[in-house]
Amino acid sequence: MSAPLLQRWLNIRRGEGGPVLVAALFFFCVLPALMMLRPAREALGMQRGMDAIRWLFVGTVVVTLAVNPLFGLLVSRLRRFAFTVATYLFFAAGLLGFCVLLVFAPAQVGQHSGQVFYVWFSVFNLFATMLFWALMADRFTLEQSRRLFGAIAVGGTLGAIFGPWLASLLARPLGTAALLPVAAAFLLLALAAARRLARLPAAVNVGSRDDASRGAGRAVIGGSAWEGLGAVTRSPYLLAICAYVLVVAIMSTLVYFTRLQMVAALGTDLDQRTTVFARIDMITQAATLLLQALVAGHLMKRLGSSVVLALLPAVAALGFLGLAIAGSLAALVAFEALFRAVQRGIMRPARETLFTTVSRSDRYKAKAFIDTFVYRTGDVVGAQTEGLLGRLGMGLAALAAFAVPLALAWMALGLWLGWTQRARAAGSAELPQQQATGVAA
Repeated sequence: MSAPLLQRWLNIRRGEGGPVLVAALFFFCVLPALMMLRPAREALGMQRGMDAIRWLFVGTVVVTLAVNPLFGLLVSRLRRFAFTVATYLFFAAGLLGFCVLLVFAPAQVGQHSGQVFYVWFSVFNLFATMLFWALMADRFTLEQSRRLFGAIAVGGTLGAIFGPWLASLLARPLGTAALLPVAAAFLLLALAAARRLARLPAAVNVGSRDDASRGAGRAVIGGSAWEGLGAVTRSPYLLAICAYVLVVAIMSTLVYFTRLQMVAALGTDLDQRTTVFARIDMITQAATLLLQALVAGHLMKRLGSSVVLALLPAVAALGFLGLAIAGSLAALVAFEALFRAVQRGIMRPARETLFTTVSRSDRYKAKAFIDTFVYRTGDVVGAQTEGLLGRLGMGLAALAAFAVPLALAWMALGLWLGWTQRARAAGSAELPQQQATGVAA
């Protein structure tokens, strides 16, 4: 496929190829650090049963809330690239710390340390991806984000496929401990890509952010460490994003625990469980790649954010209905693969465009609060709901009865967010014109 044809298919205009390619490489380097360790996290978390995982979700929420003001402090005191470096180096150091524990004190690695890793990894997972997308929302305009975020997300999906494949090659000859420094190395490569992206011209075409954006990137944002929470409580738009993300997490967790229950029924063998989780991830990532490469950018460009944000709720409603009817592991794998593919390949890029119409401070501080604490709170709500239905002896039919009405409300929320985003963007575009008219007068 020729370069011009590829650019047209991916909605990339002249001058945008370099930034998009580097951004995709950046995301490619972040995702292997997460995905090559995720199957091990799932298997370790199941060692003490389903109830223990539900409490691990509560622990993750508490740790996430504690980390948020620390990240807000970094954003308030450091320049954009400096707090990016500090965040990724912190998580890289954590990976190396767990590696040292596995190598020099293997006898201390058990259920408790596995639970600590589960919580730590869950926090790492959200902050690493949140920061990447915050940087993208700070870099590209709303118009560009609708065209380009799907193409940029392809890099992450390729990394998510590459990570488990690399882990399968290295885990047996080198051991699980060797995966941790490899993951840390990918974070360092991600920083190199982030530095290259920061040095590329800001104004790549008509309609993109001007060179003032680059200057803003060198400036300290300022404000307080808890400013993100305050911004969320004052803005109906950010509150609506909170609600949307909360329901995303609830639905994802309901699917997640349904999967854990069905896989647990296969037996207690750790390797077998890890293999099943890895296979589900591979199927999901392959479907995600197809949607991102062939569908996402065109959907957002032609239909807008409203329709795209309503698509995942529709998939969830139909999927839970189908799961209640079929009730098999094969049906779950098909539903989860489609749900995750639409979530990561279509909904996630569309959701990230919502932050292109907020202030720079909100792109990092409010987004961090929403994408970490609010999301993990949704995890807890979903986990406790699934656990309550299980304790009451209710099956998949009861789960569908809860999930389907919630999905319909979620769909309406997605439509409202898309319409509001369009209105905010139009208002922002009119302001400079009004100012210019006032100066001319």
